[in-house]
This record gives sequence, structure tokens and C-alpha cells, in this order.
Amino acid sequence: MAFRQAWKENPKKKILEVKSRTKPTQMNKIIKWGLTGLLLCTRLSIQDLSAKKVDTPDSVKVFSVRDLQELVLLNNPVVKQAGLLSEAARARVSQALGSFDPSLKASFDQKYFGGTNYYNQWASELKVPLWLAGADLKIGFDRNVGSYTNPETTTPLSGLAGVGISVPLGQGLLIDARRNTLRQARVMVNYAEAERANEINKVWFQAVKDYWNWFYAHQQYNLARRGVDLANNRYLATRNQALLGDKPAIDSVEAFITLQERSIQLARVQIEVQNTRLLVSNHLWDDKGNPMELPEDAVAVNADSAAAGITSAQLDHLMNTAEDNHPKLQMLRNKGLQLALERNYLREMMKPKLNLSGSLLTTRRDFTSYVPEYYDVGWNNYKVGFDFSFPLFLRSARGKLNEIKVKQMDLNLDLKNETRTILTSIRSSFNDLKAYQTQLTIQTQSITNQEILLRGELQKFELGESTLFLINSRETKLIDMMIKRAELLTKYQQSLADLYYKAGILQN
Repeated sequence: MAFRQAWKENPKKKILEVKSRTKPTQMNKIIKWGLTGLLLCTRLSIQDLSAKKVDTPDSVKVFSVRDLQELVLLNNPVVKQAGLLSEAARARVSQALGSFDPSLKASFDQKYFGGTNYYNQWASELKVPLWLAGADLKIGFDRNVGSYTNPETTTPLSGLAGVGISVPLGQGLLIDARRNTLRQARVMVNYAEAERANEINKVWFQAVKDYWNWFYAHQQYNLARRGVDLANNRYLATRNQALLGDKPAIDSVEAFITLQERSIQLARVQIEVQNTRLLVSNHLWDDKGNPMELPEDAVAVNADSAAAGITSAQLDHLMNTAEDNHPKLQMLRNKGLQLALERNYLREMMKPKLNLSGSLLTTRRDFTSYVPEYYDVGWNNYKVGFDFSFPLFLRSARGKLNEIKVKQMDLNLDLKNETRTILTSIRSSFNDLKAYQTQLTIQTQSITNQEILLRGELQKFELGESTLFLINSRETKLIDMMIKRAELLTKYQQSLADLYYKAGILQN
């Protein structure tokens, strides 16, 4: 009681006085209590550092990878931009379909001068493009009257109606410009879908890498914080023993240096936690397009149970899936389909142009009025014609066709090289994954062995055969090994994400 009262009043000035007044049995008890407290806090250090999972209060929110994926895939602006690629491709298909829209045109010209009706001309036509054979169905009505109207275009006063068709018999019979444009636009929809998937994979891969960097920084912070707490408790216990005279003052200095070193490490890691949290927040947006910040009390998911291996059968499945459906390969294949369509079109352009058109004519305006037979619809009243052209050397068409052939050869080589590169990168990522898995197993065993060494050092310390320096060294080594394990676990998870990214699959 005398020691406690003196320590409360003035611990520094009255410590010698208390020692002189205290009986030997009381002094032995005080020394024993101080030593027991030092050993107890050291034993607790093993238990605290060996804990596989940190107990978090209810106020702490676990931000999982699934939470990150939901926010990124729903609201990230880059993901939304990728969706616009498909929308633009479908808009180009709609634009190409416009070439097959029916069109209606009409024109009117009249000249009246000096009491004379020079001409009165009216022309109207409804044209319906047909998919088959590139033909056009035409329905028209013309009325050309007047004193100075061209005789070959003059019609009766009631006008002249006609229904006809225009068919390309040479160039444009199998494929023409509008059909070629539509087919290529439809192919580019699939190209845009593959490009969209590729862009989303890029965004998600970067997001998940930033997430696991944040996880590693958070694990470092937890271990560094516990190391500081343990060093602080040991320093207080050592200082008390030094004040009692049971330990030399140099031990308290050594304990304080360890506390300082760990405090510096904690401050450095705390900055890394803040920076990595900002990088994760860079991928977070709400449904209204406003940026979101990851809360400071949020923690990363515990990834110890997530270090499950990838089997060879799963690797074969990933490689087969990548070879068939990888977005980059899909883009190249659709580009090849586009070039094939363009090549077929250019081959068609090497044919001579031969367009045949014909119309059946009549002066009938309705089906109730009487029209003489020689003015009614029939084989006696028609208009027919054709036009023909053919370049003799075909240098322009042949040059374009050869250019397309070269592009196809280049694309095929690019496809083979890209396929080989993707499959090789998948195997490389798989090898990295297995290596990290092996290192994790070894590192976990090393941590267990280091814990045994620390316990043995504590037993030697109890027998007076060890020093506080060795205990601090063992404990620091244990903390470093746990940080190394967290680093390996982070690289493992990033390598797993890289494996799925190289396979062109969105990791769930």
C-alpha cells in the first residue's frame, strides 16, 4: 500500500524512498508482479498476432468484392460508355435499313406566256426497293401537256399511269451496295458487343486490382497497429521494472525504440490505406451519376478462405472458352466476316453493268371509268429499256479486290497470333497462381514455426536465459512474415483476376 500511495503522489521523486521503506518480502512481490506483467503481455502478443481474423465492431462495414462489382457494372461511366458501342452499332443497322425504305417523289413545272400554255408537266413516282436481286418496284403517274411539250414525253390530257420494275441482270444481281452495307452493319453489331465486353473486362480488372491493393494496405495497417499496441504495453512494463530497479534502464530505451519504429511504420501504412481507398473510390458511382466515396470505417473482406486453387480441368475449360468466345478474338472474327462481305461485293463489281427496266402504261385513273382498250393496261402499252457499261481493264475493281485480299491475309495472321498469345498468357497466369498458392502454404507454415520460436524465446526469458532484444526481434520477424503472407494473398487474388481477364471472362 505504501508503494501505491507513493506512486500516485510522485512516482519519480519517491521511488527510492519507497524502496528503502518497503520490506524485502513486499519488494519481491512488486518485482514479481512487474515481471509477470511483462511476460503476460508478451504471451498475449503471440495470441494477438496469430489471430487469423480481426474482430471488428458492429460499426465497421465490410465492403466485399461482390459489392464492388455491383456498383462498377451498374453505374461506372466507362461501363456505360461501353454500352453505347452496341447502341451505335444498332443505329448503323437502322441507318442501313433506310436504303430499303419506300420513297415517294413528285415534281411540277408550268409555263404560261402571252396567252399560250407552253407546258404543264407533272411527274410522281412511288419506288419500293426489293431485297431480291436488288430490284426496284415503281408506280408512277405523269402528265405532260402544252403547246411546246416534247412529243416523246407528251401524255393525254388525263395523264399516263404506269407500274414497272427495274432489275440489274449483271452487276448488282447477287449483291449490291445497299445489301452489302446492311450485312456489314449487322456484323458490326456483334463486333460492338465483343468490344463492349472487352472494355468492361478492362474496367473490372483494374477495379479488382485496386480493391486487393486496398485489402493489402488494410492488412498491413491492422498488423502494424497491433504491433504498436504490443510494443507500447511492453515499454510500459519494462519502464516500470526499470523504475523498480529490477531491469536496467537500457531495456526501457530499447523497448521505446521498438515502439518508435513501429509507430513510424504505422503512420506510413496509414497513408497507404487512405490512398488505396481513394483508388477504390475512383470506381464507385451512384445510380444518378454522382461519384461516391468509400467510407473510412469500411474494411476489405477477409480473403483467407478465398485462396482456393484452380484445377487443370478448370484451366482447360477457361482455355476452350477463351479460344471460342474471347472478346478480342470475336472482334477479329467479325472483322474477318466484314472483309469477306466486302470481298464478295467487290467481286460483284467486276461484272458488267446491265440494268433492265420496263413499265406497263395506261390512262386509267380508277377502275370504274371506261378507257378504250388501246389506252388501257396491256402488252400493247409499255415502256422498256436497258443500259450497259463495262470498264475494259478493271484496274480499279481489281486493285480494291487485291487490297481486301491482303487485309484478309493480315487479319488471319493476326488472329492466329492473338489466339496463341491469349492461350499462352492464360497458362502464364495459371502458373503464377499455382506459384503463389505454394508460397502461401509455405509462408503459413513459416509463421507457425516463427510462433514456436517466439514461445521458446519467452520460456528462455522466464528462465533468465534470453533478452528483451531477442523477444522484440522474434516478434518483429513474426509481424513481417504475416505482412508477407498478406502480400502473397493479395498477389494471389490479383493473379486470379488476371487469369479470368486473360481468358476474357468476367470473374464472379
